[in-house]
Amino acid sequence: MVGRFQPFHNGHLAVIKEILKENRSIIIGIGSAQYSHTLKDPFTAGERHLMISSSLEQEGIYNFYLVPIEDVNSNPLWVAHVESLTPGFDRVYTNNPLVRRLFQESGYEVRSMKLLNRKDWSGTSIRKKIISGEDWKSDVPKAVAEIIEEIDGVTRLRELTQSDE
Repeated sequence: MVGRFQPFHNGHLAVIKEILKENRSIIIGIGSAQYSHTLKDPFTAGERHLMISSSLEQEGIYNFYLVPIEDVNSNPLWVAHVESLTPGFDRVYTNNPLVRRLFQESGYEVRSMKLLNRKDWSGTSIRKKIISGEDWKSDVPKAVAEIIEEIDGVTRLRELTQSDE
């Protein structure tokens, strides 16, 4: 499963739990790992790694591998790039049409995931809530809220709105 996780939220957690019902472990690719400190990608790969690992461990989930994956900006090379960074895998979970096509063309089984509560559980929605001072903590695992507070992520996001104007 590859995602940007900006930030990791309850929808991501629910999907991972579903994936683990039919797999003994999961490889989670932290996509666009080179980006941070922008409105679209405010958190670093290391911060996202901590958000995910802390959230899963709080849930008693330990059978996961986290792999930062930088963008290569070349669709024909992307699957090979992912393969070079991760342990071997048989199946890919995505709802992204391009990712689906690229992995299918490389011979992988690709499955879609049911998206839950998309209105509230999307990185874009949560980032907007953080900036506007709305309740966002109920949309993320407790560990994520704690990490965002610890790194002063609320201030970071609000300051980014001023610098990106």
